[in-house]
Amino acid sequence: MSALRNWIIGGSVAAVGAIGLGLAFAQEYKNGLIWPEPPVITPAPVDNPSAPPSDAIVLFDGKSLAAWDKGENWEIKDGYAIARKSVISTKQKFGDVQLHLEFATPEKVNPKETGQARGNNGVNFMGRYEVQILDSFENKTYFDGQCGAVYKQQPPMVNACRKPGEWQTYDIVFEAPRFDAEGKVTKPSVITAFQNGVLIQNHFELTGGTSYNTAASYTKHAEKLPLQLYYHGNDVRFRNIWVRELKPIVATDPKKKDDKPVEKKGE
Repeated sequence: MSALRNWIIGGSVAAVGAIGLGLAFAQEYKNGLIWPEPPVITPAPVDNPSAPPSDAIVLFDGKSLAAWDKGENWEIKDGYAIARKSVISTKQKFGDVQLHLEFATPEKVNPKETGQARGNNGVNFMGRYEVQILDSFENKTYFDGQCGAVYKQQPPMVNACRKPGEWQTYDIVFEAPRFDAEGKVTKPSVITAFQNGVLIQNHFELTGGTSYNTAASYTKHAEKLPLQLYYHGNDVRFRNIWVRELKPIVATDPKKKDDKPVEKKGE
């Protein structure tokens, strides 16, 4: 047995050595694209992973809603904002973004309030594409309208809701749709979303704007538009809201005669 073991080990070492020797003499493949150096940012500290990275645009830091139109309608208390009176919209306009926000639906639940009447709000990208916020902890409603749904288009893959009153996180990657000169969609809007660290929407392609009473459809619009948070009569709380504008790394291809940049998104 000892001799057999030594033979197996020796054979494995020889095989690894042969692979290494082959790699040493292999010629590196190069696709010819010239990449700029990715910009350096400072990520969130280890002890506070939800903090905004250095390239983030902070929309609410617990003190002020100055970044929002009608932000004065909401109440700020103890480092969070409470939805009041109206929808609020960012003063800055956005296209492709990574969004982080934290929310909590009301802790005190009226047993008469069920379904859409409990903790209802929503994150609305470009004023058209909504990811639902709702108290969906032991609270049934139509599935494409529960918390984490792309409203009226796609339920979340799982219900990852915490109890009423507990803080929850959304981390959403939103890709805006693209249109040609005639208004035809050349690339649909896409949403990837995590709730409380759990993937709930996996690169879902929207069929148009989200609406309660009309079929989804696209209408050509500007490349960048405000982000919105709703008010549906429920005292939903928010904190730690920030976005990152997503800009793909663009390579140049020296082989192209016109020498125009070719856009390639890094994996």
